[in-house]
Amino acid sequence: MSTATTTPPAVVALKDQHRATWADGNYAAVAEHIIEAPAAAITGAVDVRGRDLLDVATGTGNLALAAARAGARVTGLDLVPELLDVARTRARADGLEIAWTTGDAEALPYDNGQFDVVTSVFGVQFAPRAEIVASELRRVCRPDGRIALVNWTADGLIGRLFSVMGRYMPKPPEFVTPPPRWGEEAFLRELFAGDEVQITRGANPFRFPDLESYMTFFEENYGPTKRAKERLTAEGRWDDLRAELAELYTELNQATDGTLHIESDFFLVSVTPAG
Repeated sequence: MSTATTTPPAVVALKDQHRATWADGNYAAVAEHIIEAPAAAITGAVDVRGRDLLDVATGTGNLALAAARAGARVTGLDLVPELLDVARTRARADGLEIAWTTGDAEALPYDNGQFDVVTSVFGVQFAPRAEIVASELRRVCRPDGRIALVNWTADGLIGRLFSVMGRYMPKPPEFVTPPPRWGEEAFLRELFAGDEVQITRGANPFRFPDLESYMTFFEENYGPTKRAKERLTAEGRWDDLRAELAELYTELNQATDGTLHIESDFFLVSVTPAG
């Protein structure tokens, strides 16, 4: 089982905050916009058929469901019970058998070497302490197995979104690894030093009728943006942040017909743990 030591109170409090943030809004609606490309990146790079696969920070189960359809024996874990409720409902509707567990990426409740494949799509990069997460991913992966992650890049849409919001929101505790760092190649190679690491770039399309509908959708449904709006509106600073975000989205928008089309870059990170 997990080798993590007793969690300090400050970390527990932060995880409670994270749990509440991701349960806020309607992440299931957001997840519908990131279903195909990230899951296809992993299932195209790793043969999951007949394998025991753990999807960490599974959210509403996008990758877990795709892996089960491809023939894997899947376990999905997430910190947020409300997201797992959605994942269970989706799995039942598709007739898929998946084991769902409420749990922490920094303290995985599984035995050493229990899984052939360990995955996470836009998940573990939001856990507070990267080194502990990486250690846990390695621990539960079999020596001849694979770890496959899809992370938003630091220089893409989501990395830049968090960079802009970070100028307005309180600084996180010093023990926190900023999520965009999981989208930096040098950091990833350092994090998995000693392992064989392959990194390729992909993109997830966001398409909306126009800029305003895109912004409103995320303000209402994406927990981090929703919480930022609530806090900054009370402080009288939301309009300033919203204007900066509009500039960012306009810069990245590839559509020329009044609609919005942004290709949000991600890294596919394939790790073969050292023996």
